Amino acid sequence: MEIESLAIFSALIAGASLPVLVDFWAPWCGPCQMVAPEVARLAALVAGTMLVAKVNTEANPDIAGRLGVRSIPLFVVFFNGKEVDRTAGAMGAEQLQAFASAAARRAEGAR
Repeated sequence: MEIESLAIFSALIAGASLPVLVDFWAPWCGPCQMVAPEVARLAALVAGTMLVAKVNTEANPDIAGRLGVRSIPLFVVFFNGKEVDRTAGAMGAEQLQAFASAAARRAEGAR
């Protein structure tokens, strides 16, 4: 799911009943383009247990600025409306799933 505005982003993060992994990317970013198929694969792997969204930092600099995005690709996990963890750099779907699942488990344990 591509997020196209700060309002949509805020509503998704605040209202999601599942953990949300957000991929911050840009069209000019080579590693972002390389990881895009892995993010799509991840979305299929975690369907029903986690939401996967993408934010184009060029089209949505307000979202990137609000979260202090300094390098991309950047992956941020949100749960219950709050940021749980973040990691930067290209990685495969399995690595992303392990990162996001571990972050979600930590957040659930902290509730």
